[in-house]
Amino acid sequence: MGINTERDIEANLQIGPTDQGFVRIFIEANGVEVPMDFSPEEADEIAEEIRAAAATARTVAK
Repeated sequence: MGINTERDIEANLQIGPTDQGFVRIFIEANGVEVPMDFSPEEADEIAEEIRAAAATARTVAK
């Protein structure tokens, strides 16, 4: 399995702040819940990685 391996799995994704000052990415799929908490700085780094991946994906799609 890898980033390019397609799967037919449906999942729900929620992202938001917690009452403890963290950013939570919450994934639910097939009855499994995965909460992941990040500091605001870590969340900024993740956001930058997502933006960079989106930019790369745009060039691949052309």
